[in-house]
Amino acid sequence: MEKISGGVTAPTGFKAGAIEAGIKYENRKDLAILVSEKPCVTAGTFTTNVVKAAPVVWDRDIVKGNGISQAVVVNSGIANACTGEKGKKYCEETAETLANALNIPKSSVLIASTGVIGMQLKIDRIKVGIEAIIPRLSHELAAGHEAAEAIMTTDTHPKEFAVSFTLEDKEIRIGGMCKGSGMIHPNMCTMLSFLTTDISISRELLQEALSDSVKESYNMISVDGDTSTNDTCLLLANGMAGNAKILEKNDAYYCFLEALKKVNIELAKMMAGDGEGAKALFTVRVIHADTLDNARVLARSVVSSSLTKAAIFGHDANWGRILCALGYSGADFDPNNMELYLGTESEKLLLFANGEPVDYSEKEATRLLSGEEVTVTADMKMGDAAATAWGCDLTYDYVRINADYRS
Repeated sequence: MEKISGGVTAPTGFKAGAIEAGIKYENRKDLAILVSEKPCVTAGTFTTNVVKAAPVVWDRDIVKGNGISQAVVVNSGIANACTGEKGKKYCEETAETLANALNIPKSSVLIASTGVIGMQLKIDRIKVGIEAIIPRLSHELAAGHEAAEAIMTTDTHPKEFAVSFTLEDKEIRIGGMCKGSGMIHPNMCTMLSFLTTDISISRELLQEALSDSVKESYNMISVDGDTSTNDTCLLLANGMAGNAKILEKNDAYYCFLEALKKVNIELAKMMAGDGEGAKALFTVRVIHADTLDNARVLARSVVSSSLTKAAIFGHDANWGRILCALGYSGADFDPNNMELYLGTESEKLLLFANGEPVDYSEKEATRLLSGEEVTVTADMKMGDAAATAWGCDLTYDYVRINADYRS
């Protein structure tokens, strides 16, 4: 497996395009379309929030229905959440407009929205924008990059990643783009992720692979503890790589799964590191836990702790906040038989061991806390399970951005 250039247009047979439709923002792209040359088996995971945006319900019905799609249309600026029957109607009108332009079934068009909750979409601008994007659709990597730009809200930069690997002398590619900067918390995070692949695989195994990979990626990040109404992750597989179709959990399936995890983890880390107002990516490693579930619970608890995140921003080695977050996580452990470190395996600083602080250099701790990536490791000394979670520091700018987000 190797990293390759591009995002959603890196796999064979996928085109993308974007435009300034004037949905909410001015002088920036805010409408994107992703299209496959052939119908795709489709998998998806969605927000666990009971309050679900209209496009989430639309996509979920398609994924759980025949599971076949061929196009995705995404707008940024307005979430189309809590918009009643009109919001549902606008989903249908959007799908119908794109379906007619591409001569494909309306039921094969997926929809995603992100932005302010409670505002109605400017459907006329979306329809005009769709028509304008169609002639611009391209297989070029630059087209995928423009689409990644168009789905941003408070993101500071577009997020895309792609890999390739070989099966039976056939090159398989997986590409992805995502957006997410605020309202992000484990259990699907406002997070949108769109993944494309040219692999040939059954719908059932595609969904299983996506659900599995989400547990180690998007469900292991947190920016602010808020689970959005619009979280959506969609994976489209068009089979154009020409490999023998994967119908069972064989070596080919696990090779695909590892590549998919790589893409999703990298995209998840990009979102965590680009949290609203963030200055640093905050990585929490839990090692030697008794079970995988407990390792994940412990890591997520620390990465979600507002006090710990504030200490990261202040470059303050306040390890008591980390220990506290571990303690209220719900996972059982012995604080008198564990260790806390700053840094990675190549350069780590022991802060706490055997129930008490150790004699460490505050100057060295401050140095390790001052980089663009800060890593904390909790060695639970209980077993062989491990998990990693990602977040960001909590800065003054987070409050500034969210204080007037709607206005």
